Amino acid sequence: MAVETLVDLFTTAVREHPRADMFAFKRDGEWHRISSDETLAAVRELSEGLASVGLKEGEHVAILSQNRLDWILADQAILRLKGVVVTLYPTLLPSQVEFILCDSEASAIFVEDEQQLEKVESVRARCPKLRTIISFESIHRAGIYSLQQLRELGLVQLERHPEEADARGRGIEPTDLATLIYTSGTTGDPKGVMLSHRNIVSNVINGLKAFDLGPSDRCLSFLPLSHVLERTAGYYIMVHSGVGIAFAESIETVAENMGEVRPTVMISVPRLYEKIYSRVLALAVAGSAIKRGIFFWAKATGEAWVKQKLAPARISPFLAAKKSLADRLVFRKLRMKTGGRLRFFISGGAPLAKEIAEFFYAAGMVIYEGYGLTETSPVIAVNNAKAFRPGTVGPPISGVEVEIAQDGEILTRSPSVMMGYWKRPEDTAEVLIDGWLHTGDIGQLSEDGFLQITDRKKDIIVTAGGKNVAPQPIENEIKLSRYVTEACLIGDKRKYIVALLVPNFESLDEYAARNELRFEERRELLNSSPIQGLFQHLIDKVNQNRPSYEQVKYFRLLDHEFSQEENELTPSMKVKRRVIQARYAEILEEMYAGEEG
Repeated sequence: MAVETLVDLFTTAVREHPRADMFAFKRDGEWHRISSDETLAAVRELSEGLASVGLKEGEHVAILSQNRLDWILADQAILRLKGVVVTLYPTLLPSQVEFILCDSEASAIFVEDEQQLEKVESVRARCPKLRTIISFESIHRAGIYSLQQLRELGLVQLERHPEEADARGRGIEPTDLATLIYTSGTTGDPKGVMLSHRNIVSNVINGLKAFDLGPSDRCLSFLPLSHVLERTAGYYIMVHSGVGIAFAESIETVAENMGEVRPTVMISVPRLYEKIYSRVLALAVAGSAIKRGIFFWAKATGEAWVKQKLAPARISPFLAAKKSLADRLVFRKLRMKTGGRLRFFISGGAPLAKEIAEFFYAAGMVIYEGYGLTETSPVIAVNNAKAFRPGTVGPPISGVEVEIAQDGEILTRSPSVMMGYWKRPEDTAEVLIDGWLHTGDIGQLSEDGFLQITDRKKDIIVTAGGKNVAPQPIENEIKLSRYVTEACLIGDKRKYIVALLVPNFESLDEYAARNELRFEERRELLNSSPIQGLFQHLIDKVNQNRPSYEQVKYFRLLDHEFSQEENELTPSMKVKRRVIQARYAEILEEMYAGEEG
């Protein structure tokens, strides 16, 4: 039977790829497994439970939770009832939760725990359509159902009316709305992206044509399931191909959980790879002179090997022998920290620096960078074993067309392109023209079909001199330093470019300790001559070989990280450039004080 809906996808996977550890999670220090049959039984119970408390076909139901098995159960139960799943990031503020609940017209919501329940309770009175709240964890409060209560209600219904439960999901059409995913846009209120069953299923099937995945694989899930990348690539694709999914306890425990789960594949955003790379460099620098020398020799050897490997050119016996030694001395140890079974990483959500991709490739931990949008379900293009080129996002996947407009904007057309924006026909008409989605990204397509992203169209800086500057490549180069966590370039309609830098405070503290720099508070350290000199050297290096209009003239070090709570980062960890520009206007004006002189 052809898989046409997300319910088909799930039930077919249970039938064709039964496994004892379809899902796994850690509780009280122990890993617990749940089989395919147990998962399907739980979904059926929960679906009938939802029906028994009044959920009607076609209603919208939200999920506000971290990654956990219950998220999957809720998702599938809602879909079986022909419901529409509305996803919310667990990091959202109450005001943001209120906006999405009201805009999506959600009639019910699943919450993870007391903390998430408090957010909903604080805005419930202003969400007139919200009738039902279900908590994943048992909360003894009037009017709040627990997940277990719903499953018990559903089990009664299953015993009384098994034929009704068996019929669930059969009447769903591929063109039916499956989910509303709110974009975490860097400007304005988020928009609800309408994705049908066909949108997502076509992306799953076409995306899998680029990869060899199967029941022998295991994935560690830690990106938010509310993010379309993890939802499609880390959940639906894995389920469809029979891959077991283990949920990380938290973002802080990913490294530990990798060693325990020993995954063969992982999905992540560049931030994880940047942190790993930065940490590896910091440890190498902090080691003895001998260890430091060995590491940087291995790194240089790896870079030379990658250059020849990807040329493709014949790798000389001498270089092959050096690479083998580098592998034994350095790279093998890095691989073992991931569990030793990793076949590949997949990266998306933001640009990945070419240097980081090449370092991981040399270490035997290939990162396949891809590209997509919430509006495209999401995958448009991705590197893979047959088509791999660091610095690009690979070729478009099967069934996806890509064209580059005259102004450099990437246009795409495929069965995965959204139905439109929820209740926003004007916004839909702006980006969907004659079947082509205007992505808002600038890029280029090579003659042999590899797509390269330059920047977001709205982020392009146009200087006072009329020069166009793409900030992301420059920011990514700055962030290659182990001393930088985040960089934000400003310069639109100005004579020159400036940068706000968020230091990697752990690495900076280690640097200060090694160099015996005394300070009472962080700001004192940041303003000290040695630290200013350290970062000026970094900026000078980045400015080398760049035209004058792309060079960073001044920078300032911030004494705190950007945060979602302060609305400086989107839930997918992208910097909100306009928010940053407004919030740090005084610091920016100080750097531009002499501009008119």
